[in-house]
Amino acid sequence: MSGRALVKSSQLVILVLLMLGVAGCSIPERGPGVPQADTERALPLGLANARFYADGDPQAMLEEGIRSIEREQAVLRAAGRSTTRLPPVAFLAVSGGGDNGAFGAGLLNGWTRTGTRPEFKMVTGVSTGALIAPFAFLGRDYDPALREVYTSMTPEKVYRARGLRAALFDDAMADTGPLAEIISLYADQKMLDAVAREYQMGRLLMIGTTDLDAQRPVIWNMGAIAASGHPGALELFRKILRASAAIPGAFQPVLIDVEIDGKKYQEMHVDGGAIAQLFLYPPSIDSATVGVHRQRIAYIIRNARLDPDYAVSERRTLSIAGRAITTMLTTSGRNDVLRTYFVTQRDKVDYNLAYVGSDFTAPKSGEFDQSFMRALYDYGERQAARPGTRRHRASKRHDDGRSR
Repeated sequence: MSGRALVKSSQLVILVLLMLGVAGCSIPERGPGVPQADTERALPLGLANARFYADGDPQAMLEEGIRSIEREQAVLRAAGRSTTRLPPVAFLAVSGGGDNGAFGAGLLNGWTRTGTRPEFKMVTGVSTGALIAPFAFLGRDYDPALREVYTSMTPEKVYRARGLRAALFDDAMADTGPLAEIISLYADQKMLDAVAREYQMGRLLMIGTTDLDAQRPVIWNMGAIAASGHPGALELFRKILRASAAIPGAFQPVLIDVEIDGKKYQEMHVDGGAIAQLFLYPPSIDSATVGVHRQRIAYIIRNARLDPDYAVSERRTLSIAGRAITTMLTTSGRNDVLRTYFVTQRDKVDYNLAYVGSDFTAPKSGEFDQSFMRALYDYGERQAARPGTRRHRASKRHDDGRSR
């Protein structure tokens, strides 16, 4: 989630509320919402393992992890390799950050060129990180496409602005039809089939959204959806990516069809960053219960800075409100980084962090400024190529409680 985009949207909403009275205008319709008592029973595409509530019972997600290990072991046995001592695994978590996703895209491309980028056992993504995640999951063959997306981006390729009255009488300030077209271009049947194949090999691709009706974080099991063979799998795959990047108020929410006892309902999903800007796995999961001992390495890409972004606040209502929202989002993002760090330390997972440093000073003229994004992409690419980059110093930085 981009703080500036959400602030701008919030300011426009406040402005319109001050200027206009609420008139009897029609609002966009939606299907019936899931009854509160049945939230856990709602099944997209009828798939029991299509998604998990991150704040719910961790057993279902834990069982999915165990099944992924069993599939991995089957692949190893077929190759004549031992399954007694499993090889080390790497996890990747990619955060939100709007157009700052260019940093993560550059980092991954640069990492490939160093020859040290691993194949990730699991990739997770939120918001812009959700758009990056499938490319990162599928590896170096998808690097050129990832680079193209984040270096050719413009506002026109992401959204079409609506009028001010949309703040009151529509579902967002902007129409994200252009973003949906980009998602459809890259998240095609070929990508879906590739994700399905990797899922059968024991790898996991997880995307975070926010169920706005239930006010709950949702983790989508994209590999299971891709491997389901359901005729609606590709459409749902695309909807989830779009939903994870749907900044509330700024971009349209995404309605996802579910079914309970033969009855159809709709859930409203928005940016996963509304609850958490990044995740590895829910803290409620105790990895020790899996009974598998192997080296585990976590790589976290924070598509934002960690140090405060100083600016003198004007003594105006909208300026103060906007600055406060930015501060809340920044603090929330830092807390997500810390939460992930503490969980990995508890579970004895090696932790590595990459983020946008204070040495990146390229100017930015607005959201999805192509020149800014290209500069940030190049910065991320250089960071990956440097020996002793920030991601290798992360544990000491957290232990010290200081940002460097």
